[in-house]
Amino acid sequence: MKENKRSGNLKNQFWDTIIIGSGAGGLSAAICLSRAGQKVLLLEQHDVPGGWCHSFYLNGHRYTPGVHYIGLLGEEEATSNLYKGLEIANDLVFFRMNPNGYEHVHIGEHRFDYPSNPEELEKRLIQRFPKEKKGIKKYLKYITLASKELHSIPYIQGFWKKLTLPYRTRHFGRYSLFSLKRVIDWHIKDPLLKNILNIQCGDHGLQPSKASFILHAALMYHYFKGGYYPMGGGGALVKAMTKKIKKHGGELRTSTAVKKIILEGSNTKKAIGVELHDGQQIFAKNIISNADVGITYNKLVGRENLSGKLRRKLDRTLYSCTSLMLFLTVDMDVRKAGLDSGNIWLMPDMEADDYYDLAMGDDILKGEAFEGMFISCTTLKDPTSFNGKHHVIEAITFINYNAFLKFKGETQERSKTYMEFKEKLTEKMIKGLEKVLPNVNEHIVHKDLGTPLTNEYYINTTQGNVYGTQKSLKHIGPFAYRAKSEIKNLYLCGASILSHGVAGAGHSGVATAALILGCSPDALKKTDSEQNILILEAEDDISNYPENIQKKIRSRQRKEKNKENSLTGQI
Repeated sequence: MKENKRSGNLKNQFWDTIIIGSGAGGLSAAICLSRAGQKVLLLEQHDVPGGWCHSFYLNGHRYTPGVHYIGLLGEEEATSNLYKGLEIANDLVFFRMNPNGYEHVHIGEHRFDYPSNPEELEKRLIQRFPKEKKGIKKYLKYITLASKELHSIPYIQGFWKKLTLPYRTRHFGRYSLFSLKRVIDWHIKDPLLKNILNIQCGDHGLQPSKASFILHAALMYHYFKGGYYPMGGGGALVKAMTKKIKKHGGELRTSTAVKKIILEGSNTKKAIGVELHDGQQIFAKNIISNADVGITYNKLVGRENLSGKLRRKLDRTLYSCTSLMLFLTVDMDVRKAGLDSGNIWLMPDMEADDYYDLAMGDDILKGEAFEGMFISCTTLKDPTSFNGKHHVIEAITFINYNAFLKFKGETQERSKTYMEFKEKLTEKMIKGLEKVLPNVNEHIVHKDLGTPLTNEYYINTTQGNVYGTQKSLKHIGPFAYRAKSEIKNLYLCGASILSHGVAGAGHSGVATAALILGCSPDALKKTDSEQNILILEAEDDISNYPENIQKKIRSRQRKEKNKENSLTGQI
C-alpha cells in the first residue's frame, strides 16, 4: 500500500473498489477486499488516516479524539474475533482498564464503580439498593438475553430454525420497540439507580427517553466484562490496519478529498467513479462511502440523483449530538488526586432526561461550569505514553450544534470572536473538570479545545456529529440506512449503517465488503489461530509487563528526564 499525501495522477488507473473515508469501517472493508484480490483505493480528505480513530500530537503528547475504550476483547469475544479475522491481532496490544472500576460514576455527591464482571455488578447494585433487588436482577437479565438474541439473529439459518425465530428472539422482540426510559421504568423505581444504569447513554449521546433499549442493552453487554485501551491510542489500530492493506496491495491517499461520486444512467443510476477536488476523475467497479449518510447522499451523490423516497428519508434524518473535547497536558500526580485507568462519567444529581435537555440548550455559556462530562486519563490507560512527569487528560461534553451556527461560514482561519468564544468554553470545561480534579487549572502545561467546527473540518461529519445518525428508534435496526444503496454499485459503511463505536464501525466495514464479495461477514472474520491480542493490565506494576514494553516505558521517561536536565543545565 502506497500512502501518499498528494493525490498524484490517478486518472488513468482503474480500480475494483474505491473507498471514500478511512475510518474504522473503510479500513476494515479495504482489508477484506484487498485480501480477496481486489485492487482497492482508499481516499482520505484529512492528512492522516483513521477518521475518529486517528491520533494526533500536541507538544509531544498523544491524543485520540474518538477511541476511549473498547469491549469484548476476551478470548472468542466479538471484537477479539474481528481483529483476529482481519489478521491485525498480532500487531495490537491492549491494556485492560481498572477491573474494579472501568467506569466511575459521579452523580452529584454519589459514587458508583462499574466492575468488569456482570455478576459483581449485580452484587454491587443490590448491596447499594437492597429494596430494588428484584428489579435489578430482572433488568440485568433482560439486558443479557436481549443482547444475546440480537447477536444470534444472523446465525439462525435453515427453514425450521427460522420458523422458530420469534420464540428464539422473544426478549429482543418484546423490548425492541421501546425506549430505554420506558423499560427501565418498568423495573426500577429509585431515581439514583436509574441514573447509574443510564450513565452509559453518553456512549450513544442520547437521553433515556429517546435511546433504544435494545441499543443500550447491546452497549452494556459490550462492556459487561470491562473496557480496554489500545497501546498507542487509536492510531495504533489505524497503523495495524493500514499495514495489512499494504500487505495485500491496496493503496491509501491522504489529503485527497472527493468532490463527488460520478454516476451514469438516467432511470437506473450507477456509480462508476469519483471526482476529486483537483478535478481528477477515477473510475472503479464499486464505490464505498465511509462518510456519514448526509455527506454521502446530499453532497457526494447530490439530491437530484436520489429517489423521492430517499430524499424524504434524508429530510427526516436526525444526527447524533456534537461535542466539545478538551485536550489537556498536566504536571500533577493525578493518581494521588484520585484518578486511575477507569473512565469518569460526571453529571449533576438530577433526572437524566432533564439534564440532557439542559445540556442541549442554545446558550452553552450559561453557568459557571459544565456539569456533565466524560473524563479520561490516557496516560493511565496506556502506561507506555506516560513520560514520568506529564499526564494527558481528555474531557468531553455534549452540546447543541446550534451554538456554533454563527461561525458556520468561517474557514480554518478563525475569527477573533470565535477564538474568544472558544476560550470561554475552555475555561468552563476546566471548571467542570475541577469537580473531579481540584486545582487542575494550576497544573495545566498545555490546553486545546475541539469544537463542532473542528469535527467538521477534520472528520467531515454533518453538523459535527460524533455518532453518525441519531441512535433513536427511528434510525437503528430496520430503520437504519442500508449498506447497499439504491444506486447500483454504491455501498456505505460506518456508524450510521450497522452500529457505531470503534468495533461497530469495524464490523460494518466487513459486512459491506461481504456484500460486494457475495459471501457472509463471518467468512471474512474467520479467525486465524496464529493471531492473538496481547492483553496487559493498566493497573499493574510495569515490572509485570513484557521486557519490550518495560523498555518502551523506561525509554520515554528517560528522554523526558534528559530533556529536563538539559533545560536546567544539569549534567
